[in-house]
Amino acid sequence: MDSIKKKNFTIITIAAVIVAILGIAVIYFVRKANQKDAEMAEIVEQMNFEKQQVEKEYSNLNQEFSGYTSNIKNDSLVKLLDNQKTKVQQLLDELRVTKSTNARRIAQLKQELATVRMVMIQYVNQIDSLNSANKMLRNENVEVHKKYQAATETVQQLSKDKESLNQVVSRASIMEVTNFSMTPLNSKGKKTGWFTQTANLQFSYTVSKNVTAQPGDKTIYLRITRPDGDVLTKSPNNVFSFENKEIAYSATKNFEFTGDAKNDVIFWKIGEILPKGMYRAEFFIDGNRVGSFSFKFEK
Repeated sequence: MDSIKKKNFTIITIAAVIVAILGIAVIYFVRKANQKDAEMAEIVEQMNFEKQQVEKEYSNLNQEFSGYTSNIKNDSLVKLLDNQKTKVQQLLDELRVTKSTNARRIAQLKQELATVRMVMIQYVNQIDSLNSANKMLRNENVEVHKKYQAATETVQQLSKDKESLNQVVSRASIMEVTNFSMTPLNSKGKKTGWFTQTANLQFSYTVSKNVTAQPGDKTIYLRITRPDGDVLTKSPNNVFSFENKEIAYSATKNFEFTGDAKNDVIFWKIGEILPKGMYRAEFFIDGNRVGSFSFKFEK
């Protein structure tokens, strides 16, 4: 009986030890498994983070390409940038569908990203060089434009000065008649103070000296206006040009102008009854009014 009890106790003891060992083993392996799961979760989290970073870099690079292509005018360079932009977009799309656990492909995509970025740096350098050259050209164009504008303004000013000078010369070349007087003459050519005895009107004048006026044969036109506004004339065909119009004249006289002052007279023969009142005498040479004066006819 005692031997049987002793044998059962031994068996129970051995079984307890085995159960304890198995319990310890189970705890160990469970802890080990949990540790591996934690490590795996950490690795997966790290790989997700890595994928997100690469994806972010691709997105930023894509935006940078968009920014450059919208600011340059070189068609060839724009085409190259567009090709790289398309490539980046394709790689970005692939990255988005690639599992985070595919470390090998993510590493490859990251390497391709580095390659594209190097290409982009080369393009950016070309863009900077072009921008610098364009800026220099724009500055040169601005300078050339300023010089051209200054030259144009100078030419315009010289043209205005020339025009002003021509106007001054033109005005200076207009002849002038001064020292006017009117003397009533009777039928014998003698001065008379009697209105009823007047047969002719003698107009005395001086053509002033003018070295600027063109010398040569000239014609002076006398235009006598009555108090009622009518012009004394012998024929309706007696007209001359003045300010783009044909106007009547009373008498004319040809003379040679040498540039020196010249005293002369011109006559109007009375062929009608003249009303008393204030008359006006105007003188014209070369299409210009060169002098005028008023006189009374009333005695």
